Amino acid sequence: MSLGLRDLYACFDGVIPSIIATASQDGVPNISYLSHVVLVDDEHVALSNQFFSKTAANVRANNHAAVLLVDPRDGEQYRLAVSFERSLGSGALFDAMAAQLRASSVQLGMEDVMRLRGVDIYRVVSVHAVRSPAAATVSTSPTASLHLAAAATLAGRIAEEGEIGAIVDAVLDGLRDGFGYRHTMLLLKEPMGERLITLGSRGYAWTGIGSEVALGDAVIGTAAAERCVVRINDMSRIRRFGSAIRASAADENRTRTIALPGMPDAMSQIALPMVAGGTLRGVLFLESVQRLAFSKEVEAALSIVASQTAAALALAENTIGNEQSLVTSQGNGALAGRPFAVVHHTYDDSVFIDNEYLIKGVPGRLLVHLLALHLREGRADFTNREMRLSDELRLPDFKDNLETRLLLLRRRLEEKAAPIKLRRTGRGRLRLELAGPALLQSI
Repeated sequence: MSLGLRDLYACFDGVIPSIIATASQDGVPNISYLSHVVLVDDEHVALSNQFFSKTAANVRANNHAAVLLVDPRDGEQYRLAVSFERSLGSGALFDAMAAQLRASSVQLGMEDVMRLRGVDIYRVVSVHAVRSPAAATVSTSPTASLHLAAAATLAGRIAEEGEIGAIVDAVLDGLRDGFGYRHTMLLLKEPMGERLITLGSRGYAWTGIGSEVALGDAVIGTAAAERCVVRINDMSRIRRFGSAIRASAADENRTRTIALPGMPDAMSQIALPMVAGGTLRGVLFLESVQRLAFSKEVEAALSIVASQTAAALALAENTIGNEQSLVTSQGNGALAGRPFAVVHHTYDDSVFIDNEYLIKGVPGRLLVHLLALHLREGRADFTNREMRLSDELRLPDFKDNLETRLLLLRRRLEEKAAPIKLRRTGRGRLRLELAGPALLQSI
């Protein structure tokens, strides 16, 4: 049977290292392992060049080489006869391979060593299967049409929602119900900062609402910084990003940092940037205990979901930002119950309720502002518009992202089972509900 490069798609996931054999001009052979072999088109592959090596010298003296690929699903091997054509030091292909290498090397602690120096393009002259004495068993996976159908269904669900929280829930629930991925996160980018904040998750021991990832940090941060998909289908040789993560109230109280959720036994991860109108909105992240959980077909389908999510979030932010509603009701919002202490640390706007850390930054400032108005004026109903116009809140003029910050605050209060609740009572409106008298103190 005639083989084409696209028949070997699983070999290009980098699960099992490939091998390249070259020879010098006088015929002396050399064999090296390759960290990345990428399918370019029906006739070309790209090989990563991370080091100044004998391989690089050989192919420039003798452009003929052989590459051995291994299918991680069944161990079948394929030999490619190739000829070197050119080397790239920039461009879309170089950037994509560099981002993938950075994501892997950061988790290995080798980001200062494993840097892509170039991408070598080879023309494939022939493809031959290497005979095996035993028959291979090929694992099966859903077809591309099923993935696209799931993406179309989920895109429709996302389009039906007009509120940020509902969009986040629709995406995460849809990835679980339609695709079968149970460990997922959605992170949004801070408009004025170099970080991503977790707004929703599924499948973890703790939600991690409010946890942060810096741009450029590991898989999630690299996908955001590079605005490209980062996909790892075998983490057996990579330090687990979540293995050192701890999540406890004691840690939060000490560090004022919420732990990012993670799977200590994850074998596959994929991070997809959410971009709309040329602006990075956030990152969609999925992981699995299965090797090869995210094929190129899955990546294509999930990229559609990420783009639709970004567009829906952008539309929701703009719609709510133009809301002109005013306060329509009054009430004290307080129920009978024991008093509770709310301590506000002004230097970072961190908030503790009964000595338990809740949140910091703009969401913390928002909560204190609402509580102060409640204690001063005795009312419990507020609007986004009045918060945007408040001088006390010091919201950024360029992009306040108010609805997202309120959603983060609301979900964090729910997760901590706090004696304070924020309930949406309409578009751009919310109500403050207290389980008892609040004793507010600023330090």
